[in-house]
Amino acid sequence: MNLLKQIDSSKIPEHIAIIMDGNGRWSKQKFGRNRIFGHINGVNSVRSITEASRELGVKYLTLYTFSTENWNRPSLEVKALMELLVNTIQKETKKLAANGVRLNVIGDFEKLPPSCQKQLEEALAATAHNNDLILTLALSYSSRWELTQAVKDLAKDVQNGKVDPGNINEAMIQNYLQTKNIPDPELLIRTSGEYRISNYMLWQIAYSELYFTPVFWPDFNKEEFYKAIIDFQKRERRFGKTGEQIASSQTEV
Repeated sequence: MNLLKQIDSSKIPEHIAIIMDGNGRWSKQKFGRNRIFGHINGVNSVRSITEASRELGVKYLTLYTFSTENWNRPSLEVKALMELLVNTIQKETKKLAANGVRLNVIGDFEKLPPSCQKQLEEALAATAHNNDLILTLALSYSSRWELTQAVKDLAKDVQNGKVDPGNINEAMIQNYLQTKNIPDPELLIRTSGEYRISNYMLWQIAYSELYFTPVFWPDFNKEEFYKAIIDFQKRERRFGKTGEQIASSQTEV
């Protein structure tokens, strides 16, 4: 069965966010190898899903790459992850630039090792002119950290007389988030069979469709990605309205 042919090209999610989970378990359960082996192989899935997103016309792809909580993992694993990040960006930047992909980063950038910061800054500059797909890496990121920073920045502007507290609304708060220039995800995918959000884009996914798959991230290929999009396209997105209201508005259009 050709899954690609089942996708309605007029209903492609503009923004897809992914929690890339299961690298370590994939490595241990399938090969009896350490977690780093899984992370290395997970890069292949990043490459594949980025390519599939560009081919389908997805405009924004956001990947939960390294959370603020991940700093608490064993130091050897953290060190290996940072080295893998640097090496991967070095290898992929030219390809991203040539294929119309713009790299973007959200998170506590200053906590990353200097070598990572330098490589990311070079990649951001090299791809800044692209607009076909905005690939955002959530690095040293968590939603609670993001919201805390937003509250601090907003409070500072209130203190300095730049913002009237009475005028604070959802749109203003959105403008203080790391994702202020990115639309909210329409689809959130989590791999590996876990059913939780893990402190990821909690504000932004208020009305996202959630898709959970038991497939570990290194095995999450284009076909699995297509399955998630097909499932998304079968859903009725109501945003608090009734199904009858949605059907009526579509008939009027």
